[in-house]
Amino acid sequence: MAASGGGNGVVVVFDFDKTIIDCDSDNWVVDALGATARFDDLLRRLPWNSAIDAMMGELHAEGRTVEEVAASLRAAPLSPRVAAAVETARALGCELRVLSDANAFFVGAVLDHHGLAGCFSAVDTNPAAVDADGRLRILPYHGLPGHGCPLATCPPNMCKGKVMERIIDELSCGCGGAPAARRRRVVYVGDGRGDYCPSLKLTEMDYVMPRKGYPVWDLIAGGDRAAVRADVREWADFEDLEAVLLGIVAECLTSEHDDADDDGGEAAPPAECRALPATLASGQEAILPKAVHVPN
Repeated sequence: MAASGGGNGVVVVFDFDKTIIDCDSDNWVVDALGATARFDDLLRRLPWNSAIDAMMGELHAEGRTVEEVAASLRAAPLSPRVAAAVETARALGCELRVLSDANAFFVGAVLDHHGLAGCFSAVDTNPAAVDADGRLRILPYHGLPGHGCPLATCPPNMCKGKVMERIIDELSCGCGGAPAARRRRVVYVGDGRGDYCPSLKLTEMDYVMPRKGYPVWDLIAGGDRAAVRADVREWADFEDLEAVLLGIVAECLTSEHDDADDDGGEAAPPAECRALPATLASGQEAILPKAVHVPN
């Protein structure tokens, strides 16, 4: 993973399944290895995280290898628009992170295959490791006694809201652990039920990008809109994701420059702004959509 730094003052946190890749990675692997019915049976008896670990055990017992698992993941759909968004955001100085209820092996296999692993400073996900027998073990992010979050949208193995609180605490500290003069903005991109809790942890200075028509969008649109303090920017497909995300980055860079002007600075526009494509730097509304406010 890439080293983190101050960058341009923007930290983009991505969900993985149905956000970076256009599928659920657990289901993708299970389907590719011909174990769909058995996984469905496990899910009737076990929580999801325990079921996928047990499924890896069954596949290992019948002779399927970790390399076969990795090979199936290399075929998982990842849009060129997502890769472009990740690479451009990083080139513009954003710190990028992954916050996912998948697992470290699955996420790593995909990002490594597409050459994107070095773009991310951290990956918070369920731990995974290959044991001495060659069997892939997948463990819960939050072990016993659990995370204690009261929201029903958080699965027992991981509360992304707790992780987001830690990330925000880290961003609120400067060098040596002292309070930072100004916390960096967070942009959170996700689609699922588990992405609702971290969205609630963001403040008015942050952004949340829910995938329209997916559970987190439904929860934001159908719930207490005031509970989500961040600026809500929807996306429907991966062209949207790229345009909306880079539009937010451009707005943040412009805002930072305007703040510097208000402080009496005479500096030229930051290098990141000058590096933006002309369509982004121009502020055209088709490329830089204004806030999309979710109806009550």
